[in-house]
Amino acid sequence: MSALRDALRDLPEAVFADLLESEDAYLLVVDLPGTTSETVDVSVRSGRIEVEALREKELPEGFSYESEQRSLFLDADLPVPADANAHEATASVDRGVLELRLPKGTEERVTTITVEDE
Repeated sequence: MSALRDALRDLPEAVFADLLESEDAYLLVVDLPGTTSETVDVSVRSGRIEVEALREKELPEGFSYESEQRSLFLDADLPVPADANAHEATASVDRGVLELRLPKGTEERVTTITVEDE
């Protein structure tokens, strides 16, 4: 889990994230104001969590940007904890807060490699 915790520290300063752990799961909570389930994509592949989010902003009539500090995009690539079961992960967005739940695996992950004589 320390690799995920370290990766969260590398997110842009404007992104606020919490990592919680229970006996049976990890919960990643990321503030993504202005996003909905239609504008957030989360995938897990090759031991990595990929989060892509698009903030929807409306420009008030008669105004133009002098300075724009609120980023429209978030593209984050985070490691999956070694004991997490990414295949059973679930995610939801409520009022711009993404919650990604990663259940912990119930069995030790050991891959046995057959060694053959040549």
